[in-house]
Amino acid sequence: MRHLVILSFCLLVSCGPAPVAVSKAAVHPDGFAVTGAQTRPNAQIAADFMDLEFQMESGRMLPILTRFEGSVSVRMTGAVPPLAEQDLMQLLGRLRAEADIDVALVPPGAPAQITIEFASRAELQRLEPSAACFVAPNVATLAEFRARRGAAALDWQGLQRRDRLAVFVPFDTSPQEVRDCLHEEVAQALGPLNDLFRLPDSVFNDDNFQSVLTDFDMLILRLHYAPELANGMTRAEVAARLPGLLAGMNPQGGYPGSWSQPVTPRAWTDALRTALGTRGTAATRSPAAKRMLAMAQTQGWTDNRLGFSWFAVGRLLAPTDPAGAERAYRAAAEVYAGLPDDGVHLSHALLQLAALALGDGRVDQAVTLADQALPLAARGQNAALQASLMMIKAEALTQLGRDTEAAALRLDSLAAARYGFGDAQAVRAREAEIAALARRGLGG
Repeated sequence: MRHLVILSFCLLVSCGPAPVAVSKAAVHPDGFAVTGAQTRPNAQIAADFMDLEFQMESGRMLPILTRFEGSVSVRMTGAVPPLAEQDLMQLLGRLRAEADIDVALVPPGAPAQITIEFASRAELQRLEPSAACFVAPNVATLAEFRARRGAAALDWQGLQRRDRLAVFVPFDTSPQEVRDCLHEEVAQALGPLNDLFRLPDSVFNDDNFQSVLTDFDMLILRLHYAPELANGMTRAEVAARLPGLLAGMNPQGGYPGSWSQPVTPRAWTDALRTALGTRGTAATRSPAAKRMLAMAQTQGWTDNRLGFSWFAVGRLLAPTDPAGAERAYRAAAEVYAGLPDDGVHLSHALLQLAALALGDGRVDQAVTLADQALPLAARGQNAALQASLMMIKAEALTQLGRDTEAAALRLDSLAAARYGFGDAQAVRAREAEIAALARRGLGG
């Protein structure tokens, strides 16, 4: 399930006004070096696979492995957005080539194991208020899902094998959000149902920083459909086969040790959803972010959960305490620079730092930060992030008197902006937001 809100491109407004005390992080005016290119040891991949496969986001345990048998057909129905078929075809091609899954698109009227139905965002949120998109077993339409709500057929715990599933995606959103939903929900329809906040390089993580399936995700899906595994296998049976499977699929991970990342406490997840999700209020968001950070530090985390805790603090400080927000975002960037995620998380922290620099009149620094973040955002295939960075840089170039470069960059940003934000009105709103930041930096 892809959740709403958790991560958004919020620059001028936040989820709550109350300030949170943060410690000062080191300032790096020239940017942050990405250092986290290491690979996982296979022992850690095995532990991640088991936690993804045999538990759900709710915390409920799954008794057995389930998957499709044989070829998997996929169809799209409803109000299919213009670019959805192209993005789905690219996704299915990757699944065949990288995860070795026999999956193909069939016409809308043909029988299919996975049906992707497009409906309005409002209709989907009436059924799943916190979800941008979601997947359900043993149904093929939204009407069928609605009629069967509460029935045993929709309970993943009782599933013995996967025969028929539906993915529900909004049609009235940006092309990028549609694509991101397709990647996450089709992956969950095929494979693991859980999300783990400790995973930096995976869409199986509710922080929503990753936009498309990663190399790690493809490896997890290859394992899920390995011939040595089968429907009905228990946790112990699967665990016994993983070392041999990983030795063949991922020989570069065949060294001792693991990352030894501890389980994420439910209290931290609850605090996160209060701070950045749909359940928080103006009075509860900032205290929740403070709890997130305190728990992350108490746990001794050094991974993306610590970074996300700092990110949440920065997000909530931004409207009332820009200096405090900058310290928090820099602390997040310090953590994110060491993750094995090709700089995807770091690019989000750099966006916020570039926006703060622009709003403070430090236009040279805004350009530097945007320049560092842009290739990272491109690597993560995040058009909304790329467009925002280009707009920030263009405003900064204008302030530096480099009008020709700024105009060219604004023109170059349009394709990414339309894909990332959707219609022209949404693009103009983002442009206006960033222009307001620039005026604030000039004292306007």
